[in-house]
Amino acid sequence: MSNAKQILAMLRSRAEGNEDAFFSIALQVAAAEARQGRRETAQEMRAEIDKARARQSRGASVPISIAHPRGNLEGLLELREPRYKLKDVVLHERLLAWFDDVLRQQRKRDWLREHGKTPNRRLLFVGPPGSGKTMSAEALAGELHLPLFVIRLEGMITRYMGETAAKLRLIFDETAKRRGVYLFDEFDAVGGQRTATNDVAEMRRVLNSFLQFMEESNSTDSVIICSTNHPSLLDRALLRRYDQVLEFDAPTSMQVKQLISANIAPMKVINPNWKKVIAAAEGLSQSEIVRAADDAVKTAILDERKQLTTEEIVNRLQERHAMRTAFLDSESS
Repeated sequence: MSNAKQILAMLRSRAEGNEDAFFSIALQVAAAEARQGRRETAQEMRAEIDKARARQSRGASVPISIAHPRGNLEGLLELREPRYKLKDVVLHERLLAWFDDVLRQQRKRDWLREHGKTPNRRLLFVGPPGSGKTMSAEALAGELHLPLFVIRLEGMITRYMGETAAKLRLIFDETAKRRGVYLFDEFDAVGGQRTATNDVAEMRRVLNSFLQFMEESNSTDSVIICSTNHPSLLDRALLRRYDQVLEFDAPTSMQVKQLISANIAPMKVINPNWKKVIAAAEGLSQSEIVRAADDAVKTAILDERKQLTTEEIVNRLQERHAMRTAFLDSESS
């Protein structure tokens, strides 16, 4: 028979609504059955746990109880209900393979823990603006049926000594209490090199605190994602704290075609000249290409048309190039 303490812990976790703890203890019981030679019973238990989790995942992806962070966390965490899955993001096969590995480990995290292992959960996203980093974080949360919490750096970083590190402590405490995906966007504001000439002692202390917090164990296995457009600015000590570093690149010719086709649907392009479209999209980010396609569709809707021309799409892509040039000119003036 199973340990009475385990049964008691299962009942308590069920009463408290802590499904993660309930399933984790149930898998521990299954593992104990397997060790005692009752493998068939253990397999049946695991199968029923998987079924229960599958039913749970079809429910609300964001529990009502954590819909709005309050108290000390208000202003530090912004909840975003995931709108995307990985199928909605156009990524290189290499990146998709990495994401599949992370998802598999997270979905089977209790099985890993039975063998003394923990799933990969600390990720660094590196790539140019608009290359799909934030959307991929949202898609990862969507695949895991977890809430996405975006850390609001403007609310976390203050000029008062010790206050930023204290707020960072609150955020990491929350990752240990509530399972979710936590995104530190534009992370170079926190993880800048400690030897930087424009650095101050307070931000060095913040980075040291972050490095310490990243090493702490976490029973919820919350996913922590740090995203940056400028990896060269990050402190080298950060690299060994991440389980995986995922590099996002500018879209390839095939990805440009996928992006535009997906974002003009259900409209069609009359006699598309993809070579011309791809040439016009060269140098643009994923988000810029998506916005160009979206603008072309809006014009067609207002003109009461259901089709687009190659020239319309090319013109919208050229507009995005012009906007980028104008922005760069204004920065240099």
